[in-house]
Amino acid sequence: MDSRTEPESDGAAAIRRPPLVRELLLVAGLFLVYKFGRQLANGRTAEAYRNAHHVWHWERSLHLPGEGDVQSVLLHGHVLVRTANLYYVAVHFTATVAFLVWLYLRRPDHYLWARRVLALLTGAALALHLTFPLAPPRMLDVAHLVDTGQVYGPTVYGARPETDSMANQFAAMPSLHFGWALMVAIGLIATTRSRLRWLWLLHPLLTLAVIVGTANHYWLDAIVASALLAVALAVVHAPSPAPDKSPTARRTLPAPRPAEPVPVARRSAALPDTPAARPPASPAAARRSTLMPDVPTAGGPGLVGAGR
Repeated sequence: MDSRTEPESDGAAAIRRPPLVRELLLVAGLFLVYKFGRQLANGRTAEAYRNAHHVWHWERSLHLPGEGDVQSVLLHGHVLVRTANLYYVAVHFTATVAFLVWLYLRRPDHYLWARRVLALLTGAALALHLTFPLAPPRMLDVAHLVDTGQVYGPTVYGARPETDSMANQFAAMPSLHFGWALMVAIGLIATTRSRLRWLWLLHPLLTLAVIVGTANHYWLDAIVASALLAVALAVVHAPSPAPDKSPTARRTLPAPRPAEPVPVARRSAALPDTPAARPPASPAAARRSTLMPDVPTAGGPGLVGAGR
């Protein structure tokens, strides 16, 4: 997909770009804090299943579509369901890292904005994981869904969630798979100029179909992730777009000034004193001039001279 950007001087980018080593240590530290923080919710199995029943009934009361409708589409073929499992396992983290690397190299100001938004979103998600442990729908008997990861593979989760030391399977609410994917799409739309940039929204839409179809998340997990992302975007303001400095940029011309009225004195001076230029006489004056001939001037030919 085309992701054209405005040309940027290397000197300006180097000044605004944060130190690479510091950013690597910061991002790695935040990720480790999140991974170890999720482990604190382990061992709360009964509470996680009780919350899962609540979420399932909340979705039915809200008349949300069943997660089984999406999974039935994936189960039409082994290739499709395995592709969905691979997407769930591999694309989530890889796409987010590639997004941050691209921003760091091409859009340093937007990189800081995106990194702060993702950090705030992940921190809020960790707090919700600890306060509201939730078993995913693949563990809920009333949902009658298939654990596609265990049946078809691949998967990153252990067969026994209670003893899984690699990942906390009771951290379904909210879905960071969807939250991160939505932020990636928003960031790419905000930083690219291609007419096709809105197609980046296919990434979160495909992620939503995958997390629901593989029975790893509920619809409400994605809805809560979207709400948390909206709060993070409202708190962390995006940098203002750079002005268009291209040579073909359209210049704004000043509006034409209205013509000033010409004074009466100037108009009369400009007009010659000719009969055609004089204003027409009133009808009464015209009749008087017709009945009464002109009075002769002194020395001019009068009535006596006319009879000579």
